[in-house]
Amino acid sequence: MESLGLLAEGLAAAATPENLLYAAIGVFLGTFVGVLPGIGPAMAVALLLPVTFGLEPTQALIMFAGIYYGGMYGGSTTSILLNTPGESSSVMTAIEGNKMAKKGRAAQALATSAIGSFIAGTIGTLLVVFFAPTLAGVAVRMGAPSYFAIMVLAVVLVSAVLGASRMRGFIALFLGLAIGLVGMDLNTAQPRLSFGLPQLADRLDIVVVAVGIFALGEALWVAAHLRRRPLEVIPVGRPWMGRDDWRRSWGPWARGTALGFPFGAVPAGGAETPTFLSYVLERRLATGPAAEEFGQGAIEGVAGPEAANNASAAGTFVPLLALGLPVTATASIMLAALQSYGIQPGPQLMGEHGDLVWTLLASLLIGNALLLLLNLPLAPVWAQLLRVPRPQLYAGILFFAALGAYTVNQDPFDLGLLLAFGLLGFAMRRFGLPVLPLVLGVILGPLMETKFREALQISDGSLWGLVDEPVAVVVYVVIGLALLAPTLLRRIGRGTPAAEVVEHEQVGR
Repeated sequence: MESLGLLAEGLAAAATPENLLYAAIGVFLGTFVGVLPGIGPAMAVALLLPVTFGLEPTQALIMFAGIYYGGMYGGSTTSILLNTPGESSSVMTAIEGNKMAKKGRAAQALATSAIGSFIAGTIGTLLVVFFAPTLAGVAVRMGAPSYFAIMVLAVVLVSAVLGASRMRGFIALFLGLAIGLVGMDLNTAQPRLSFGLPQLADRLDIVVVAVGIFALGEALWVAAHLRRRPLEVIPVGRPWMGRDDWRRSWGPWARGTALGFPFGAVPAGGAETPTFLSYVLERRLATGPAAEEFGQGAIEGVAGPEAANNASAAGTFVPLLALGLPVTATASIMLAALQSYGIQPGPQLMGEHGDLVWTLLASLLIGNALLLLLNLPLAPVWAQLLRVPRPQLYAGILFFAALGAYTVNQDPFDLGLLLAFGLLGFAMRRFGLPVLPLVLGVILGPLMETKFREALQISDGSLWGLVDEPVAVVVYVVIGLALLAPTLLRRIGRGTPAAEVVEHEQVGR
């Protein structure tokens, strides 16, 4: 009940006319950027991060909540209308959503996506209200060894499950950890990897890194594969759902929410797995005409994955706020935004910046509601944005990326860094390296170093100090099992009917 009272205070702070205006602006900007082809929520937030630099922390957080959910909504629009997922978690939505659109049911697909996102996002945010303070209370009692182990768990599991192979994921992670070493040593104050440049004596600004890797890298990658033929945009009417559509969507919304939130709330979670599981579950549960529609445009195949996607997105705020661990690309940019105001998410956040935390959670609810109210009527307008020619679109992205990077420190040197990280992002896409482990390495690397040194100082330099707490031991066991389990399961299941079913599902995906 105390959490609900604090949330009510946050709603009162976020519901002033000025703050509601910032929420509406955030929703509009997030949807505007997120609906454009090839731009997902992470890139939308990274691109618009400099917009909030002149705002007070509360106003910036409210705007970010709108940008965050607006970008999520925009990603589903491109998946349904263009079969172009803005991020990997929207792949399952594209499978059935685009086929619905081609059958003339784009309005119903967009409606079940938006309403399901609203329901899952609202329930997920309320669950964050109850789980984040509890987890933060437990985290306060953890020492440096346990905290270091949990951060290792986050970066290792994220690196292991993303990309075409675990090796590529770990290569991206170590690149990020190396970039995170740039700057002065925390203990000796000696410059590291600065190459004699005074601009590198301090740590690299995460805004420049994120905008370069996400925005500039993506723009260069698309430009290298630019096709001259125009995009085929499916006409959209006013989103609506008939009685039968409502009947078929309620169950998938509920099941998708139940699947998505736990995966988002677990450090190293994410939306890819729950969206896939939701799609497979709805396909298995479908009977009668609905079963025949799967693969041809079943509404359950849109409602379930979209609910799982948004519930997982809400769940990522549990480890982000309580432990300071971002487990998705978008959460990494949100962490950078909080750090730019001198706010470090973690166990002490609820006590030191409680008003900001509850305002942020309240603004997620407000932004989610505004998203539904504003974007359902405006769906035909957003569809017209998809007709913007790619050259003009990515020229604008390059302009705003450069402007945002320069705004951080107003130093032309940052433009050179932006170009360097943009080329790095392009190279990573070329060789199939996932970008999220790199960004996590840049953000969590300095924090891991701090906790690592604290653990060694407590144990007088003995490595046994890293396993000096029961939580740390359990976490390392989980890491070992997570790394070994896929190999063991493949060997055990090789040649069995169950293995053939899983292989069939993956090929179908």
